[in-house]
Amino acid sequence: MRNNSTALFSKTPPLKLFFLASLPGAISMLASALYQTIDGVFVGQFIGKTAFAALNLAMPFVIINFSLADLVGVGSAVPISVSLGKKQGQEANNIFTCACLMIVCFGLLIGAVMFAAAPLLMRLMGAQGEFAELAVQYLRVYALCSPVTTIIFAADNYLRICGYIRGSMFLNIFMSVLSAVLEFLFLGVFRWGIWAAALATCSGMFISALIAFIPFFRGKALLRFCKPHFSGKMIRQIVACGSPNFLNNIAGRITSILMNAILVRLGGETAVSVYGILMFADGFIQPLLYGMCDSLQPAVGYNWGAQKYSRVRAIEKCCFSASSVVSVLAVFVIAFFPEQITKLFVSNAGADVLSISVWALQLFSLTYITRWLSFATQSYMLAIEKPLPASIISVSTALVFPVILIGILWPLGLTGIWLNFAGTSLLAAVLSLIILKKVRPELRRPDVEE
Repeated sequence: MRNNSTALFSKTPPLKLFFLASLPGAISMLASALYQTIDGVFVGQFIGKTAFAALNLAMPFVIINFSLADLVGVGSAVPISVSLGKKQGQEANNIFTCACLMIVCFGLLIGAVMFAAAPLLMRLMGAQGEFAELAVQYLRVYALCSPVTTIIFAADNYLRICGYIRGSMFLNIFMSVLSAVLEFLFLGVFRWGIWAAALATCSGMFISALIAFIPFFRGKALLRFCKPHFSGKMIRQIVACGSPNFLNNIAGRITSILMNAILVRLGGETAVSVYGILMFADGFIQPLLYGMCDSLQPAVGYNWGAQKYSRVRAIEKCCFSASSVVSVLAVFVIAFFPEQITKLFVSNAGADVLSISVWALQLFSLTYITRWLSFATQSYMLAIEKPLPASIISVSTALVFPVILIGILWPLGLTGIWLNFAGTSLLAAVLSLIILKKVRPELRRPDVEE
């Protein structure tokens, strides 16, 4: 189902627009992210603790493999939306076409590098024997499939820009269900190894990507493929607007790699498994926040380009309010159900794993008291073509603050690692308030009549 995106973005009351765009977007992102959670559950249940730890060791590199596609997808969505708001349809089509070609090329390049480097990367992480071998198998499948799977991350943005909001949501639900069915078949029925878990997910992504681009191949969407015209200005614009998400992915994965390397030495497979449980819990909540904020970016960008600043402020007010509600609910769920969350991923968790995981989850729940503020602010800055403050928030949250806190909290051992997340979130919230105050005069500009 497709809405008239121009009318939706420019005329729909902000609260109604939030429910029409943001809630389906949140469901869509949650569904698309569930493949990682399903991955963890099935690998932990069917293959065992070592395989679950190996998956978590390889996952940061898997996400790095997707990061350039995300950079181009998000980075192109912002100027496409702004161009449409300025009634520059041909420019929007050109950015769309060039971005799709860039994603496929990056998929080939990064996939090849990741496949070749996988054994070395696991050795550098400190993994040995079966632990390292399973991680290499998992990573290499994603690397091989990279050219035909990474485009799915951009397709979601393009569908929403064209008004296929519910279509995007149903597609992501389909992708998660298909991936889950294939993974259950491969692991639970055929009893294949960890490589099959990655293959199931990649198959679901590839089939979903083909379906996503049907409206574009048929010429039925607002955006259309055209003869590409690359320019330095366009590429710089895409890179600038996509940098916050890209830097967040890269910096976050560097932090995860650093954390895993420390955890392997502090607590071995058990500590890595507990860290993986925290990341899977975050992987359930963060997509809700990201989906709500990200799905409103086309509307915010369109109205910013059309110089309807009051609508921009009203839309973002809904985004900040909803993000805070979701975050507060997350605090209570994680704090009160840590044992159930642990057993979801490690069914045969012993007393040692359970005690460490419960304590870690209770400390981790404090993260969401303030996490919503930096998340919504970063999305806001990106939507109005202010990539620098968005990048500052992104890199600080994903790398700078965690690394600083690793040093400060080091005497606390594993407890310091679990507290790192809440401390990082608090520092990021303070930074976001400073940025919002600094750019407030520009955000309060009056509308410009057509």
